[in-house]
Amino acid sequence: MIHVVAIITAKPGMREGILREFRANMPAVHAEKGCVEYGPAVDTPDFGKIQTRFGPDTFVVIEKWESTDALKAHAAAPHMAAYAGKTKDMIANRVIHVLSPA
Repeated sequence: MIHVVAIITAKPGMREGILREFRANMPAVHAEKGCVEYGPAVDTPDFGKIQTRFGPDTFVVIEKWESTDALKAHAAAPHMAAYAGKTKDMIANRVIHVLSPA
């Protein structure tokens, strides 16, 4: 199992535009061989002192893949290139963590 945590920071005020394109692309990703989990998450409002917020322009993509090969195929998929093309001017920063179970 491969885990991915991708932290996407939009240019100010553009997070919803990226999320709209992200959600439109989700069915294609979920149909990929080896996709176990793939979805966006945002800060839970008013959770209290325990929470470290990402803020209004950031969302996190939480992914699980059956193998490194499945993740590599996902990264090379045509629908991911199309998604990147639609969102590149809206993104301020992107950090991707690829993790293995400890």
